[in-house]
Amino acid sequence: MSGEKNAFEGIGFGYRPRAPYASDPARSRGRFYPELESQTRTPFQRDRDRIIHSTAFRRLKHKTQVFVAHEGDHYRTRLTHSIEVAQVARALARALRADEDLAEAVALVHDFGHTPFGHTGEDTLAECMKAFGGFDHNSQALRVVTKLERRYAEFDGLNLTWETLEGLVKHNGPLVDAAGKGLKGPVARSVLDFNELYDLHLAEFAGLEAQCAAIADDIAYNAHDIDDGLRSGLLSLDALAEVGLPAAILAEVRGLYPALDPVRTGHELVRRQITRMVEDVIVTSQTRLAETAPESADAVRGARRAMVVFSPGMADQEAELKAFLYRNLYRNPTVMAVRAQADEVLRDLFARYMADPSEMPEGWRGVLTGAADMVRARHVADFLAGMTDTYALKEHRRLFDHTPDLG
Repeated sequence: MSGEKNAFEGIGFGYRPRAPYASDPARSRGRFYPELESQTRTPFQRDRDRIIHSTAFRRLKHKTQVFVAHEGDHYRTRLTHSIEVAQVARALARALRADEDLAEAVALVHDFGHTPFGHTGEDTLAECMKAFGGFDHNSQALRVVTKLERRYAEFDGLNLTWETLEGLVKHNGPLVDAAGKGLKGPVARSVLDFNELYDLHLAEFAGLEAQCAAIADDIAYNAHDIDDGLRSGLLSLDALAEVGLPAAILAEVRGLYPALDPVRTGHELVRRQITRMVEDVIVTSQTRLAETAPESADAVRGARRAMVVFSPGMADQEAELKAFLYRNLYRNPTVMAVRAQADEVLRDLFARYMADPSEMPEGWRGVLTGAADMVRARHVADFLAGMTDTYALKEHRRLFDHTPDLG
């Protein structure tokens, strides 16, 4: 068989040596707190392992995205989503000859700052924290891995490498322009404060591996929200047949398997959509890399555009699909009703802890004695953001006479 062409050779799925533009673990910029290197693992492998063994990672199991936990064990949680993103990110990194371990680490850590109750929780905390410096999940994730995780004797946080931290903070692109002005509004104070201590080059793109993780998040999110939406009955195959990308795939599946039942048809749609989007990213990104010819990881960071992207046609289809999911799933009346109840739970907890920090558990309340409102609010936000859905409901039942039944 040696004379036959590998079916995957053209698109780049086979193993190839790391490219010169990949992040090289042997040339990592190191850690905020210097440590002796492992003799058996690269710095990026150690980052991945630290992330997996953290408390924040385990909590993702009980943090939901669109559907709250009681609606069924088969819906995605932040944990299953993160694992799925990591799988896609590794596939992209492998095809683009980047460092797979770094791509996986950024993918696994990217949701550490998310609150209970999905985006509802983030919206609620952002509103509660408006007068106290704001809240967003990316800056909160940085707080988790640099301060709030307390597992090691010599430092707070996980002491991740510079490359993983910059990937966490900038996986969606530069945060500021050359003059330091925020590109998408003001940059979170916690990010700016840390950046003064450990420069993450906020005006540059992240490395190729973080870009793989970012677009893997989009691929996984779109496909798996379709899966969960079909399972819940809030989406239908007929409705998806009116949306460009899934419509083309559904026509293909129905043409090949006209007698296939709706459940399996949905699974075929999801898996084929993931494959189609991944292959599109690989081909498009390979073309960009060939055009730009970056000779180092820093050349990728200093480029004027992202390297890991959809083709223009796929980008348009992905935007159309997101708009459809926003209207029909995320803003579905059933989902919105639950969101309103989750919002009530978190607002109640924030107000109670701000008014009386002694209601917080031991280890959280003591440090707030005599603290200024700004300090107290950030501490309360840290506590709330770290909660799982189930723990937030448990705390609400402990403190209030009535707790909404989320459903």
